[in-house]
Amino acid sequence: MTTSVVSIVYVNDAPAAARFYGDLLGMSPSFETSGYITFDLGPGADLGLWSGQFEDLSPDVPRTSEVCLAIDGGPDELNATFEQWNSNGVTILREPHDAGFGLTFLAADPDGNRIRVALQG
Repeated sequence: MTTSVVSIVYVNDAPAAARFYGDLLGMSPSFETSGYITFDLGPGADLGLWSGQFEDLSPDVPRTSEVCLAIDGGPDELNATFEQWNSNGVTILREPHDAGFGLTFLAADPDGNRIRVALQG
């Protein structure tokens, strides 16, 4: 039986990525090694940042993950998150828009992985 789901984001520098995600999420890692760092997102959900160093993956390997952060609140909360990230220098790929499932915006981490922010279903 599965006890949790770990979403893994491939990064070139796990400690640098952990600082980036820690700032965005407002939390500290729950587990750290030099190449693999996780954040406990709540019961049954973790975010893992993995450099691939243990399997000799080169930094030249494209990083193309996308994670979705579902936030509570309504459009005002999502727009406030967008404004905060934008003012903090987070790379914004697409401003808030209706994507058919609701309001969302798209950002990128320093490795080019996509971070979608959407309203909690």
